[in-house]
Amino acid sequence: LVLRGLQTMPLRLEREGTSALTLAHWLAARPEVARVLHPALPGDPGHILWQRDFQGASGLFSVELAPQYQDCTSVSVDALRVFRIGASWGSTHSIVTPQSAFRLTAAPGSTPGKFIRFSIGLEPVEDLQADIEAALMGLSADTMPGAQERAVDQREL
Repeated sequence: LVLRGLQTMPLRLEREGTSALTLAHWLAARPEVARVLHPALPGDPGHILWQRDFQGASGLFSVELAPQYQDCTSVSVDALRVFRIGASWGSTHSIVTPQSAFRLTAAPGSTPGKFIRFSIGLEPVEDLQADIEAALMGLSADTMPGAQERAVDQREL
């Protein structure tokens, strides 16, 4: 079984990286998103190192929501249906982690607790994009009942 897994690893990593980069570019253009941290994107702090040392793209990236939506980070994660909530990456299933839920260290120049980390799996990128789109469409506290209460609950973790 290990040998079979190793034989398909390059295909899986390529699919995850391509899907993640597609989503990262798409999210970077969204008004709900302040920035996307993915080393293959030119604005990423690690982009020069990525260009020098790597080929392909990673399936792992983070999103910082625009300031007006930052209190809704946990709400937007809760709205996702295709992604699983977790603290690991590298699975064949896409995983999302609200940074504040696990008290992870924030990226340089960021506000702690305001990132959502995505680990992209093997699901069709169109399904993942539709799932994120639906979550982003409901970010406004006016359209998501209980958004402010959930955001307060999340900060108490």
